Amino acid sequence: MNYLITGGTGLIGQALIKSINTETNKITVLTRNIKSASSVINKKVQFIDKLLLTNIESTDIVINLAGEPIADKRWSQEQKDRICQSRWDITEEIAQLISIAEKPPSLLISGSAIGIYGRQNSQAIDETFKDFHQEFTHEVCAKWEEKALLACSAKTRVALLRTGIVLDKSSGALAKMLLPFKLGVGGKISKGDQIMSWVHIDDMVSAILHIIDNDNLSGPINMTSPNAVTNEVFSKALSKSLHRPSLFTTPAPLLKLIFGEMAELLLYGQNVVPQKLLNSGFVFKHNKIEAALTDLLQ
Repeated sequence: MNYLITGGTGLIGQALIKSINTETNKITVLTRNIKSASSVINKKVQFIDKLLLTNIESTDIVINLAGEPIADKRWSQEQKDRICQSRWDITEEIAQLISIAEKPPSLLISGSAIGIYGRQNSQAIDETFKDFHQEFTHEVCAKWEEKALLACSAKTRVALLRTGIVLDKSSGALAKMLLPFKLGVGGKISKGDQIMSWVHIDDMVSAILHIIDNDNLSGPINMTSPNAVTNEVFSKALSKSLHRPSLFTTPAPLLKLIFGEMAELLLYGQNVVPQKLLNSGFVFKHNKIEAALTDLLQ
């Protein structure tokens, strides 16, 4: 099988590449900086810095994970533009090349996020939910998905990964939380009642491989554990796994002062259910937050 992967140096991309057997499969990674990517991805892969029609026509599966991290910097207008264009431009380019290819890939798996739903209450949300809250994260994801779906045809299946908070101890949201919790100054954010829809990195990768193997899975797919938790429950579980107290509360005004609009990612949430994965028979290895954190941090 020939894979073309964008965003291969990111959290999900690196974990996915590690899981693919390069003895029986060929992986091509599209990157802006081949030297930097080759130092991060310690595996037998081919690197390219420009996408050509020949790359698309020699590929069986395209996995599009590229995008500026959404929570790394304050959301200035410049940063918002970077977040959008880093996702939209490459997705549009891939979809256009697939649409004109004589021999297109059989599958495009393209990134998205549960941010498409916008801030919600505790109501359980599956892939059929349409009452989106109009805000920046929805705008980013809706257009991202729209561009990916341009590649859909009788020859090419398109799956959209509506990804939640991916838990991995070395990168991403959990890695950023570890220091204050290890120091004993961790705790809930604001009231702590906002729902956190999370997924263990191992289940994230397994679910992508499951999508590849199941032709009936297409369109938006929620990539979250079936057991979302409140921020307060998550904070207590993280503290317990680190054998530290969870006594502090970070007030909303302080977060807004520090992060501006980006604080909304921390103050609001969604109770997302991975209904399509569950209906297709996918079994989560880590479906409870306490056990997932123990596995990652032991």
